[in-house]
Amino acid sequence: MNFRNLIRRFFKRRRPHLDISPDDIFLDSSNLPDFDKSQFEGQIEKTISRKTIFLVGYFFLFILSLFAFKIWTLQLKQGDFFLTKGNNNRLEHSIIFAERGIIYDRNGKELVWNSFRKEEDQDFFKREYLEYDGLSHILGYVGYPLKDSAGNYFQTDYVGKSGIEEFFNEKMSGENGLAIVEKDALFNLISESSIKNPKCGESVTLSIDAEIQNQLYSFMENLAEDVGFHGGSAVIMDIHKGEILSMVSYPEYNLKIMSEGKDSNAIAKFNLNENKPFLNRSTMGLYTPGSIVKPFLAIAALNEDLISPYQKIYSSGSISIQNPYFEDLQTVFKDWKAHGWTDMKEAIAVSSDVYFYSIGGGYKDQLGLGITKINEYIKLFGFSEETGVEGFIEERGVIPNPEWKAKVFDGEDWTIGNTYHTAIGQYGFQITPLQAVRAVSAIANDGKLLRPTILKKENKSVDYKKLDIPEEYFEIIQDGMRLAVTDGTAKGLNVSFVDISAKTGTAERGVKKDRVNSWILGYYPSYEPRYAFVVIMEEGPVENTIGGLYVMRQLLEWMNVNSPEYLE
Repeated sequence: MNFRNLIRRFFKRRRPHLDISPDDIFLDSSNLPDFDKSQFEGQIEKTISRKTIFLVGYFFLFILSLFAFKIWTLQLKQGDFFLTKGNNNRLEHSIIFAERGIIYDRNGKELVWNSFRKEEDQDFFKREYLEYDGLSHILGYVGYPLKDSAGNYFQTDYVGKSGIEEFFNEKMSGENGLAIVEKDALFNLISESSIKNPKCGESVTLSIDAEIQNQLYSFMENLAEDVGFHGGSAVIMDIHKGEILSMVSYPEYNLKIMSEGKDSNAIAKFNLNENKPFLNRSTMGLYTPGSIVKPFLAIAALNEDLISPYQKIYSSGSISIQNPYFEDLQTVFKDWKAHGWTDMKEAIAVSSDVYFYSIGGGYKDQLGLGITKINEYIKLFGFSEETGVEGFIEERGVIPNPEWKAKVFDGEDWTIGNTYHTAIGQYGFQITPLQAVRAVSAIANDGKLLRPTILKKENKSVDYKKLDIPEEYFEIIQDGMRLAVTDGTAKGLNVSFVDISAKTGTAERGVKKDRVNSWILGYYPSYEPRYAFVVIMEEGPVENTIGGLYVMRQLLEWMNVNSPEYLE
């Protein structure tokens, strides 16, 4: 039988049998129970029908058609699109980091700049800081761009975290660029091209003199370590422009450690340090001012016509008034020593408490300002408000008054004794060093309350508010502050190379009053003033006799040799 006959016979249509053939009768399990059914013995085998075969064939033909259509779509209809996309798969977008703006001091010295580094085929800039003391709180630090575990950047910007870096972050950041990098299948670099060039950030020039800042911090640090002060702050400001020449907060933190964020042990030490190195004491430190408020009380008394500057008040070392709760008792308010008869200039010079008790709260025939007027004039000189300096968080402070006392002391009434203590800068009085230097500048420049600035001014415009007080009253206070240096409590600043006008202050701290804040504030030169200053050394032992004045004396002597232009 040839092959053709075999095919014809296979496809030959058979007629159905009308009778059952004996060959179609099979034994089953009922007549032969020995069949092994698990091996399919005794089961009828049935051939697969042509219909089933054709259905399976049609199904596979349909699948084949779908594949053919998809291949046609990918290769012919969308071939160009996927060719381009495939080529792009070999290309990567790479960030070109913008160079951040540089920070300069007033003399053009670089305080913060950028160093170029390459990390995993990525050009990168690290912030570098001038290794001078006293700059941390002013400059602040940055957070660098961050990437995930796969090496992809999810934060592509440098972020200023504090100080100037934070305040001028947008200005100094610039704009990142974008590059296309082509690599082969083994990730080897083939080519690189820029499609968007980066835009460098703008630089910032500060009014700070880095040399003075460094020296002032060093003097404060040495005194704190020798004597036992917990901290301190110092500010020097131009009384005509409001430019801050120096603003120191001691202690401070390390800028590089904070920027890199890798030395967790060092960062933990900063956080756990009880002397609070992260606190910018110049703008956020609140301190009891003590006697440095006396010049402002004197101006208030003159402006309210309560006393002539030449009228004298006698100090025997204390005053006594009737105790409001016990008829047979008197309350004694002590002076720090018996000064005898003093007029206003002398009272400022020797810091007579009795004099300022009298003009503050009144005593015998002498009328006093009273707490309402004290609050009014202290606020007039900018205390209890933010100064408006750029780049820093500021505390407002507290001027004690009856409402404040009732709130803090569960409804207690205000007494004359509270007024006395407020008049000499005690009780709940709290101010910041920057507020203090701004206020004393207004005394030195005859009543211009400036807005301090940390930036070097390129123009002559000055932001200030003129106080409605006659200039002759300022002259009386100026004479008293000069007398304090020549013959009074600030005699330690009586140097030969420049005339200084100043006022000291000492504020007791603690329940036992065994710690003190030591203040000095003033301006120089005395007769054609240029700069105001304030120094506070925080919480030193009460038996110690040196403090803020000693720091300022050291700085003046250093400036006389190294920066005499600031003393002229």
